[in-house]
Order: sequence, then C-alpha cells, then structure tokens
Amino acid sequence: MAFPEKVDYVIVGAGIHGLSTAWHLAAKLKAKGKGDGSKIVVIDKDSIAAGASGIACGVVRNNYYQPAMRELMAMCVEVWESDAKNFHYHDVGYMQISPECMESDVAEIYAQQKNIGYESVFIQGKKDSENYMKKMFGDWQAQGITSVLHEKRGGYANNTSAIYGLADKAEALGVKILTGTTVTGFEFGSNSNAVTGVHTDKGTIKCEQVIVGAGPWIKSFWDMLELPNKISIKGDDGKMHSDVPMWYYWFLTEGVLRVEPDFLKTEEGNMPPVIHVDTDAPLYSDVDKSLITDKLWGIYYKPDFHFNGIQGGASPYKVGEPGGEGVSVDPYGPKSSEFIIDDNFAHMWTSALAFCHKRFEGKSHLFKKGATGGLGCFTPDSFPIFDQFNENVYLIADSNHGYKMIGVGKLVADEVLGEKSSLLEPFRFSRYEEGKLHPTSNSPFPWS
Repeated sequence: MAFPEKVDYVIVGAGIHGLSTAWHLAAKLKAKGKGDGSKIVVIDKDSIAAGASGIACGVVRNNYYQPAMRELMAMCVEVWESDAKNFHYHDVGYMQISPECMESDVAEIYAQQKNIGYESVFIQGKKDSENYMKKMFGDWQAQGITSVLHEKRGGYANNTSAIYGLADKAEALGVKILTGTTVTGFEFGSNSNAVTGVHTDKGTIKCEQVIVGAGPWIKSFWDMLELPNKISIKGDDGKMHSDVPMWYYWFLTEGVLRVEPDFLKTEEGNMPPVIHVDTDAPLYSDVDKSLITDKLWGIYYKPDFHFNGIQGGASPYKVGEPGGEGVSVDPYGPKSSEFIIDDNFAHMWTSALAFCHKRFEGKSHLFKKGATGGLGCFTPDSFPIFDQFNENVYLIADSNHGYKMIGVGKLVADEVLGEKSSLLEPFRFSRYEEGKLHPTSNSPFPWS
C-alpha cells in the first residue's frame, strides 16, 4: 500500500478503540453520502492487536457501581451481540460474587440494571448465595459470600480474533490500516492549536481530524499535544486540589492455568459465566496451607480459547512514580522483561481458584509460566476520558476499561461528525475541575 500523504481522518492505534471507530466512522460516512472508508487511515507502530487489546482478558460486563459506566456498557454489550460470530464473542453472562461489605454496592448495581432493562438476577444471604452457586457448580466452596449478582448478558471474546474481526469490517468499507508505522509527533496550524498533520517514521500525513486510541501509550500522545501533566480536581469536599498527577501506571496481574477450557463446565454441562469473586475470608495456600492474606481480596476467571486454559487475574498494583514517570511501556506485555507476573501472583491466584472450587485443588503446578498481563495507563479517578482536544484531536483514554467498550468507537464516530453523545458526556476532561467525579465502590479493584 502506498503511503498516504493526505486523508480526512487519521486514527492512531489498531486495537479495540481504533478499529471500532474506523469501522463505525466508515459506515456513517457512507450512510450520510459523505464518502467511505477511503477517507480513513489507521496507524499502528506494530500490528493489529499488538498492544493491550491482544492480551486482554476479554471480559464483557455491565457490572459497574457508576451509573454512567453501566449505561455505556449496556450499549457496548449490544455491539458485541450484533455480530457475535465475527467478534468471537461468547455470551455466557457474568457473575459478581461478594462479601457483606460490598453487598449494598452490588444491590444498587442490580437496582439500576433493572431500571435500564439489563437482565440480571440478585441473590442475597449466605445460604441462598451458596445454594445458587452449588446448583451451578457442585464443588463450589468459597467462604465469606453473602450476595451473587448474575448478569445474564455479557461474557467474553477471544482476544485477538475479535480485533481481527473489527479490522475485517473496517477494511471491507475501504479503511486503510498502516502497520509498522510509528507516530513521532504532530504538525500544528500556524494560527491555531489544531493538528494539520501527523508525523510518522515514514513521512507526514496531512489530515482534518485525528483520533487517538492508543491504550497504555496514551500518555505519549498527551505529551505530544503539550497537555498538562498535573491538573486541578474539585473533590467531594468542594475544595480544589492542585498539582494532581494526570497519569498513573498499573501492572495488570493475569495468568493461565493449563487445563482444558471445558474444565470449568457447569453441572448442566454448559460453559460457565465469567466469574468474579471478592471476599474478606482468609485465603490460605493450596500448596502449604500458609496464610496468604486476611484482607479483602478478589479474583476473576473464565475459560479461554486464545490461551487454551482457564485465564484470569487479581487486583493490579501501581508501578513507577505518580504522573507516569519511571515506566517504560515498551516492550509491552509478554515481550517485557520488567513487568511480568511472579510466583507470588501464581501462588495467590491458583490458591484462590482452589478456595472457590474443589476441582482446582492440587492444580497450582499447572500454572503457565512466562510473561502475561501488561500495563494500564490510568487517569486520576481511574475512569475514562473521551473528549476533543486541540480543536480536532479526539482522545480515547480508556483508563484500562478498554476491551469491553467496543461500542465507544460508534459514539466517537458520531461525535467527530458533529453529533454529541449523552453516554460519553460524563467522561469529559472538564469533570475534574467541575467536581463531577464518578462515585467509588468498596471493591478492591480500581476499575469497579
């Protein structure tokens, strides 16, 4: 493919956000009689699904304490359901299994899911929760559980296969995907902050609109646009808090147990929902019975056909300095020699699986050694920013909520064509100074 010297739209990142935006934008241009995908170029420094989207857990859920996230995710689930075959999407549902300290939060999630017509079942009480889980899994044995929120929709997609499905849809509409091409900077207008061209290691592409969906590399583009690395936030106390670092990096602890994906089948012989367990019951080693933690902890897990096993993770942890200093995003994920899971995670996660199901007892030796997980680039409140900067640069800063949010690209396509989205309105950058922050839950996970 010849290097394009000028297009209307340059999209940076060939992952879930970049390719979803390209597909929807191309379709909307065609529907409006304003052209087609030939007006769009997607740039990626590596290849399709080479970043966070390619190693993501692939979980799709509505389970959020924040009304804005729930409403947005209900729409995203619809996009996953619209072409489950090409997205390699498994609509098996999702379960949030929780202790007493989280029960009121989860009850509120359930009530608001009912209000928006999102099908789910809520079980309360220790005994009823245990009975519900044992009906699904005869070997269920988790302790410290007082509620189960079972979302009937949601599930998971097969990592890279879903992203290539998006790429196929975009290319079918004429979108050009330029891989192995690194963005090195931006060219600005002489009398404005608008970007007039995207500099790459292969040349400059003149353009009218830039859309950046670069996942954990979003800070690099933020810096290229000379946006502030420290901001002011109006807190719940009504006071302004100055010099708050804009970005934080978290290491995502995830791994794979080398058993067949159907090892987790239900009593009825079906593939199970995605399972997320939080509990404050003590966790003991499945190897030597030593105490691992007596604090609130959580894990998630599901069958996986990309890694071929049972895949999941636990709470991430911060790395580097506040503001993102001291962190090298590249090489990323499994290619990294610095950010890799260790024996402590393997010990905790496999012991937690055994805590939940008797079938996992004595299986810790089957944990797949090697690098996995990756880095997430988080905002100050750990929730996404979807907004326009520098007049014509749309930033999709997903704060590691990304993979499940396949529908964001549809809404971003609307916005760059002049149609504002009410679903994206709560995620503007201005919320920090305005004090319009998202509520927080009691979950041990920063994205809940």
